[in-house]
Amino acid sequence: MLTVRKRAEFQEIQSRARRIKLPHFVLLLYARAASREDFGETRLGITASRRVGNAVVRNRCKRLIRVAFRATRDLWAADLDLVVIVRRALDGMKADDVVAEWRTVTDAIAQRSDLARKDRTRRESKLAERA
Repeated sequence: MLTVRKRAEFQEIQSRARRIKLPHFVLLLYARAASREDFGETRLGITASRRVGNAVVRNRCKRLIRVAFRATRDLWAADLDLVVIVRRALDGMKADDVVAEWRTVTDAIAQRSDLARKDRTRRESKLAERA
């Protein structure tokens, strides 16, 4: 699994991505530039602030998100970066519950993915105009 790791990448994604708000998460979808990386697979980034809970709670949330991400590969296009922001603790939730919550917005994910790709096209055309 490829991951978003650098702070600059998180900041770029958080400022330009398409958002989907869920009860426990905010999903950020960002179509990365073809010139930066090949489209091997979707990259995942996870943000869980201290507001969610202590380190044990945050790490459990991240673990559940990684499992859910692997179980929902069919939702994510290969040219996307996905950042999941945890809004609140996942008390009592299991990976299946996270997957079920994500599957409720399958149509929104497809729509936002298309919009993210259009955003990428606009970004690349602006860069081409400058060059």
